[in-house]
Amino acid sequence: MCGVAGLVQWDGRSMAADDAHDVVERMTTALAHRGPDGAGVVQAPSVTGGPLALLGHRRLAIIDLSERGAQPMVSPRRRVALSYNGEIYNYRALRRELERSGRTFESDSDTEVLLQGYEVWGPAVVDRLRGMFAFAIWDGDEEQLVVARDHFGIKPLYVYERPERILVSSEVRALLASSLVPRHLDTGTLDAFLEYQTVPSPQTLIAGVRMLPAGHVGIAKPGRPIETRRYWDLLANRETSAASLPPDEARVELGRRLRESVALHLTSDVPVGAFLSGGIDSSAIVALVREAGIVPRTFTVSFPGTSFDEGPNALAIAQSLGAEHTEIPIALARVPEQIAAAVAALDHPSGDAVNSFLVSHAVRAAGLRVALSGVGGDELFGGYPYFRHLARLARAAGTWGRSPRAVKRLVGRTVALAGRGSPTARKAAALLETDGSVVAGARILRQMFSPAERRDLLGDTDSSFDADAELNSLRHAEQIDGLDLMSLVSYVDATTYMHDVLLRDTDQMSMHSALEVRVPLLDHRVAEFVIGLSDAQKGA
Repeated sequence: MCGVAGLVQWDGRSMAADDAHDVVERMTTALAHRGPDGAGVVQAPSVTGGPLALLGHRRLAIIDLSERGAQPMVSPRRRVALSYNGEIYNYRALRRELERSGRTFESDSDTEVLLQGYEVWGPAVVDRLRGMFAFAIWDGDEEQLVVARDHFGIKPLYVYERPERILVSSEVRALLASSLVPRHLDTGTLDAFLEYQTVPSPQTLIAGVRMLPAGHVGIAKPGRPIETRRYWDLLANRETSAASLPPDEARVELGRRLRESVALHLTSDVPVGAFLSGGIDSSAIVALVREAGIVPRTFTVSFPGTSFDEGPNALAIAQSLGAEHTEIPIALARVPEQIAAAVAALDHPSGDAVNSFLVSHAVRAAGLRVALSGVGGDELFGGYPYFRHLARLARAAGTWGRSPRAVKRLVGRTVALAGRGSPTARKAAALLETDGSVVAGARILRQMFSPAERRDLLGDTDSSFDADAELNSLRHAEQIDGLDLMSLVSYVDATTYMHDVLLRDTDQMSMHSALEVRVPLLDHRVAEFVIGLSDAQKGA
């Protein structure tokens, strides 16, 4: 787990190599919290007179702690260099495959497997990876920059493009530290931030800075904007055969995949801990760690004396599993102070960070560099009350959704007035005015500020976030034959709220403390199976 930085100046003669080195050095310094175990900047090899390419890296050593695993890593065989953030959990299997083809290795790192995998398979290497990753590869033979993010977008990668150059980094703050990215707020995305408590990918709050979308690989060449392709999608890659399995067989297969995923996520040359909330998702992960023969070290944030204190449940689970448990009690009087610290740690703002900030700090203070988290459980298995609300909406859509627009508007405004402007009445009114689709309903249920409230805060600012385009990009899921309601809602949630809030905050808050957080429930082989199950199987 690390921090990635890179600069490609397409006309290498327009910037001195020393100046370019200083740019990337500033970027890696801004990422120091992500990788306290090492730092490096290399001028990547290229054709003489071609582009000037530099890659930088900050290292948090997890696999192969020796210098042989240090980055940026440059190939001795070709003009190829790599800066990479994440973990490839199937790297040992890929290494064996490469060795059978005659490849030899100098390190025991997954980084070298990724580098040599690129040399053999090119950008299609992403189709073979199982893990969480964001990387930048400079291919000097092809004079191209190749960037990619993992299937769910667990690891971030930000891009800033101009005709003369491209910069990439794990965090927006590093791009700003380059001094080549103007510090201009994109006021048009503020509207989206207030609506969703985040700026939906690929946009950001900084003008010109974009995120590489999850499940995409991109190639940048001189004189052309970066070209991306989606290599994986949760629905397109779902296992449709799963729906035909009897409930008992489905449970056995799901259990097998979860055990396999947890075992892979325990791959590490340093000890691995676990977040434990006492809920089903994190408790299941800890139970599977124990089943694998490892005594888990578990950590819980608690709020003693409150109705939302998870401490007692987490303690009971930890004791039943024989875990070595640590509780982090937080007094309510200290919450404002903790919020201020969490906000200061944010890179690209979003709205669900404090718990992750606190537990990450405690786990790192306990001497651990890696922890498992249950993120993804609610989204894939329907844990939110939100799923039930959308189910009721879907049942009503057949009749109410086809009602005349004027009727829906009248009833919606009546409900809003009767509720005296409460958030619940506002959302109910907005739902009544939709076409009854799950996608439209999901957007409203996740809404933080209403359109009127946002206008009060921002005035008549034009939004650069195209909400209709986002809805249309998700509506295709509602037309897929055989896709049950829970899988549809899971897809919508996983590609919006989970990606843009939960995973973004998990990365930011954990990496602020130089802690790697792994999410076994979001192994794509697990998710492909779960999304293919029917609602009846999930309720069995």
